[in-house]
Amino acid sequence: MSNFQFLEKQTEYSLFSSAAIEAERVYSSAPAMCAVGCRKALELAVKWVYSADSTMSLPYRDNLQSLIHEPSFRFEVDQQTWKKLPFIVKLGNMAVHTEKHISGGDVLFALKGLFEFIQWVDYCYGKNYTERTFDEALIPKEKVVIDTKKIKEQESLLDEKEAEIEALRKKIAEMSAAYTAEKTQHQQERTFTPTDLSEYETRKKYIDVDLKLLGWELDGENADVWEEYEVNDMMGTLGQKGYIDYVLFGKDGLPLAVIEAKRSSKDPHIGRRHAMLYADCLERKFGRRPMMFTTNGFETYFWDDRTAPQRKVSSVFSKNDLQKLMNRRTERKALDSIPIDDKITDRYYQKEAIRAVCEHITQGIRRNLLVMATGTGKTRTASSLTDVLSRGGYVTNILFLADRTALVKQAKDDFKNYLPDMSLCNLCSNKDDRTARIVFSTYPTMLNAIDSTKTKDGMKLFTPAHFDLIIVDESHRSIFKKYRAIFEYFDAILVGLTATPKTDVDRNTYDFFEMEHGVPTYAYDYETAVYQDHVLVPYYNYEVKTKFLDEGITYDDLSEKDKQRYEDDFAEDDGMPDFIPSAALNQFVFNEKTVDIVLQDLMERGIKVAGGDRIGKTIIFAQNKRHAEFILQRFNHLYPQYKGTFAQRVICDDAYAQTIIDDFKVFDREPHIAVSVDMMDTGIDVPECVNLVFFKKIRSKTKFWQMIGRGTRLCQNLTCIDQIDGEYTGKKRFLIFDYCRNFEFFRTNPNGFEGKETRTLAENIFGKQISLIMALQDGAFAEEEYQNWRKEMIAICHKQVSALNQEIISVKLKRQYVEKYKKMDAFTILSEGDKSELLKEIAPLVYLEEKDEAAKRFDNFMYGLMIAHLEGLPGFKYAKRQLCGTAALLEKKSTIPQIQAKMDFIKQINTDEFWAANDILLFEMMREDLRDLIKFLVEEKTGPATIITNLTDPVIAEQENVQLDASYNFEDYRKKVNRYVEEHRNTLAIHKLTHNIPLSIGDYTELERILTNELGSKEDYAREFKDTPFGLLIRKIAKLDHNAAMDAFSAFINDASLNQKQIAFVMKIINHIEQNGYMDNVADLQKPPFDKPIAFIKMFDAKTRTALIQKITEIKENAVKIV
Repeated sequence: MSNFQFLEKQTEYSLFSSAAIEAERVYSSAPAMCAVGCRKALELAVKWVYSADSTMSLPYRDNLQSLIHEPSFRFEVDQQTWKKLPFIVKLGNMAVHTEKHISGGDVLFALKGLFEFIQWVDYCYGKNYTERTFDEALIPKEKVVIDTKKIKEQESLLDEKEAEIEALRKKIAEMSAAYTAEKTQHQQERTFTPTDLSEYETRKKYIDVDLKLLGWELDGENADVWEEYEVNDMMGTLGQKGYIDYVLFGKDGLPLAVIEAKRSSKDPHIGRRHAMLYADCLERKFGRRPMMFTTNGFETYFWDDRTAPQRKVSSVFSKNDLQKLMNRRTERKALDSIPIDDKITDRYYQKEAIRAVCEHITQGIRRNLLVMATGTGKTRTASSLTDVLSRGGYVTNILFLADRTALVKQAKDDFKNYLPDMSLCNLCSNKDDRTARIVFSTYPTMLNAIDSTKTKDGMKLFTPAHFDLIIVDESHRSIFKKYRAIFEYFDAILVGLTATPKTDVDRNTYDFFEMEHGVPTYAYDYETAVYQDHVLVPYYNYEVKTKFLDEGITYDDLSEKDKQRYEDDFAEDDGMPDFIPSAALNQFVFNEKTVDIVLQDLMERGIKVAGGDRIGKTIIFAQNKRHAEFILQRFNHLYPQYKGTFAQRVICDDAYAQTIIDDFKVFDREPHIAVSVDMMDTGIDVPECVNLVFFKKIRSKTKFWQMIGRGTRLCQNLTCIDQIDGEYTGKKRFLIFDYCRNFEFFRTNPNGFEGKETRTLAENIFGKQISLIMALQDGAFAEEEYQNWRKEMIAICHKQVSALNQEIISVKLKRQYVEKYKKMDAFTILSEGDKSELLKEIAPLVYLEEKDEAAKRFDNFMYGLMIAHLEGLPGFKYAKRQLCGTAALLEKKSTIPQIQAKMDFIKQINTDEFWAANDILLFEMMREDLRDLIKFLVEEKTGPATIITNLTDPVIAEQENVQLDASYNFEDYRKKVNRYVEEHRNTLAIHKLTHNIPLSIGDYTELERILTNELGSKEDYAREFKDTPFGLLIRKIAKLDHNAAMDAFSAFINDASLNQKQIAFVMKIINHIEQNGYMDNVADLQKPPFDKPIAFIKMFDAKTRTALIQKITEIKENAVKIV
């Protein structure tokens, strides 16, 4: 007799019965193989339920993880029972894919969970259900022969044939109507009692399995984890015992770390003191201090109090990673003693950037931001920094992240040149060794690799502490929202690289790297690079306005000939527009003569190479795919001699886009003109690029300067010909042709208009539902119908939260919030704090299974309308007009049966009575009734039909070489003041201060303007220099001129009554005032260096002492006094 033997007599369960019986049978012989069997039996039992129950919806992936997390399944199963299923899956995977020891206790837990789930199946669908309990005494004791290798290969104890399984599933599916119909009746008549595990037991099981998945051994002869480890002399009290939750030991038998686990309801910081005391005990016992983890199951903190403060991490570390950190305690060298390799970086600013980061790291600052103009060698600097940190013993494994595969490949190629002895891996190519020291990846590839990449032993390769350094290229772009999980998962030093940091409220690069706004770790701006150090080349811009691109096409303004063409191209059955807005050009209206102007202008005025026979490498930034294709057509029409390959488009839809980019980088290889739609706006390095054509509007400052950066790189050996200097060797400049008023826009709006952070439809809808749920808590909505609606929305939101798969790293990192809101009662009364958590932590994770995008968009619109109505927002009027317009469009499609059925309600929307009702419930009813009809309003085609015309587009204005002001200002206020003083020593006010001459009122007013207006604000000055008078500050920075100081004290130096020692003392005073600008307090004369060999009071008589003090005071007052 065994626990699962009852299944033998119930033939309807033949799909999974044998698997369950066999799993229990091998438990005594091979617990790990029992775990494999439990997982397989669970998979078959779950598939049985999907076949038998027509209310279950199959997920898009038919694997076990997806099946158990599908909401229609998850919420049907008793929640206490469901919570045990992910553990069975995780344990089975570990048994199949790793060689880790699987404890009998863990397998018994899985076996019990499988039994309980099958009991639930029988409770819902069985014909002869009896409530049973699992009895450990019934587990078969006899030993059986196990073929472990075969079981692992087939991931099953039995030789099931897929065809046989499918045949059984079809047979069950034929009975699904009966099974589904009887389920509700069975649940009402029968009882099912799940095993109620304590929170501690459940949490401990998961902690144990997580430790094993990281490579730790909890039992057996190779055990390196001790639980409830006893220590003595706690708190220094002789004989007082303590018990450590977990101690993690290294290969040398010494403890690497302790884990202090608290209840999930407790703050993990509560365990910090205990962890320290345990570490003290182990240090006394073993002679080495272990590192410390404190956790409450949701949040984990790591602390090596020998090297750094406590910090939050995503989980406990693997054995190898902890050993690596332990070794670093003794292997690290002083970073300022590590020389920078001139073969990698030989420019001063690159070395300054490296030293700035090293200084931050030494101080314990783990997030760093380098802001360096495009083309100044960010990747080279990053590789040199990697080299320094590696030789200094700070880093072993490095991750380089970029947001496009082209940039990943480019970075790896550069690092290969700079660091030829380091192993490299492009994670996107699947060809390289993933255990390489430096891994290059895009964000989505890395996010997937965290969960999927395994070592040869089946362990997770990319553990939380695997990477010691993460370099984030173009860090103004993809570090926000979804991919933030990468940085929350890995515990690594971060170094961001960008030329254009974002400063938006919701996407702020400085905030992400925990920097003061405008004050990165190090900054090297475009203006310094171009005009001072000459490591980049300047741009020379041509701005051209054409009438159509600037003002649109007005029929009445056209010539008679063009009017005829206009009528032919734009007339339709219902009339002809008298105006085409400029925004329509290059979207769906394409004018041949407009594009021809641009191309001919480029070919005539653009920088030439090859002795003037060929236009230099050129990027044309196009509006969209159709625009890019039209530009190519016109180029090939105008210049057929180039045979169609001279200019090529680069768009994401083209399979060979990367090949075209690679060819473009080669000087003599076609294409020489790349027509790009977004793909070459950023990151692509082509020193030979000498012409840029801005043929689209840009409103993002970040993007605009990134695009300019495509032309800034030096190219020393390039021979160019332009209309400014004729022929010359060595790229002097690059040209920008702007036809869309971009320069004009950024002169008026230097900060541009950055787009808001994008949210998914699911995130938007969830957020608005939460806002409505909270609004309906108000007493004004206490009536039953409002509260029923509120309950419906709560059920929807709760279902989305409960459906989140906690095996996915982005969800796992938010487990604290997911667990909280998986409880229905968390929604009963929402506070502002709850709302903030739901919108910030949960909303970005949720998803909607529904495929009807039009319906979802309508939901989002209607929920927005309801919120605007409740809060009296001005957007309500616009939403009202939009809804009335939607209703009018539906009325025009009354021949569609589904619309006809709702026609009475649709017609009400455009009546005064509908809006006079002023009832939010009416809006909700209308949302439900109309959402499935919106798809009938979605056009089959992707957009308006393309119109190609050929009208004369006159040039109405031109200007050239009118440049923009400095694009970014990265220096902090204090540095700005210091730099200003150093660079303006000869101005009248500063000259007076350095020469001990009092300021005039005009001098003071000018200083005030510069310090509190030009260089910063009054607040900046107060923050940095408190109430220091302007003159004293300038004097302190600029110091006192030597001759002026000598003149001030000349009466003492020339005094024949003073002896040599007294004159030497006066020279000490002069030297101090020269170096410091003034003496802040005459009491300093009693302190070093003035106290030896003879004290001031003994050195001079009273008269001389008084005279000296008066002179010292006078010099200070001259910096403050206004005459």
